[in-house]
Amino acid sequence: MSISKVATLLRQGKKALPDLELLKILQTEIRHHLYNKNELTETLGDFVVDWSWPDDNNVTLRRKCESGEEIGVIAFVGQGTFVKGSLYPDIMVLIRKNGLRAPALLFDCTVLDEGKNKIDDFRIQNAHYLKSGGWISSAYKAPVFSKLNPTLQQELKQYLISRGISNSLFAFLLHHIHHKEQDMYLKWLQKLEAMVMAET
Repeated sequence: MSISKVATLLRQGKKALPDLELLKILQTEIRHHLYNKNELTETLGDFVVDWSWPDDNNVTLRRKCESGEEIGVIAFVGQGTFVKGSLYPDIMVLIRKNGLRAPALLFDCTVLDEGKNKIDDFRIQNAHYLKSGGWISSAYKAPVFSKLNPTLQQELKQYLISRGISNSLFAFLLHHIHHKEQDMYLKWLQKLEAMVMAET
């Protein structure tokens, strides 16, 4: 065997050693997350988790009322507000009457945490009226919610509470968001593992 071939094999061997170490760490991390994966309940009261888009970075809860009203609660993984070092997702509550093409109310909400990793309350940040069939584009963007008459603020919050929007619902949603973040992280680890294995 020529000296140049030996040198090439030695260089490849030196490169493979760090890759094997990385592979070992990735596989340990994957096993850890698979072992600690918990099963989730899919419902809370009349709300059901909608897994229609498993690769999206959101978690959606839906509820259909006998009156024909539909309620959606949506939170996005990795987006939100930092409170005391923890990230709490911004949450949208959509209330639509009589089908997808009907006008709707959209509330931007956030949760309040007074410590102990427990949701103490939720706050409405904005309220929008959406045109028929609309989603983000509003017919009229109301003033900043905190500038509205305090009685109107309280009644709009009560409007949500009467439809099942509560601290326990938000806690349920946050638990599912954490679970989805872990799932997304696990898929990322598995993609890295596959790439490193292909190279070694």
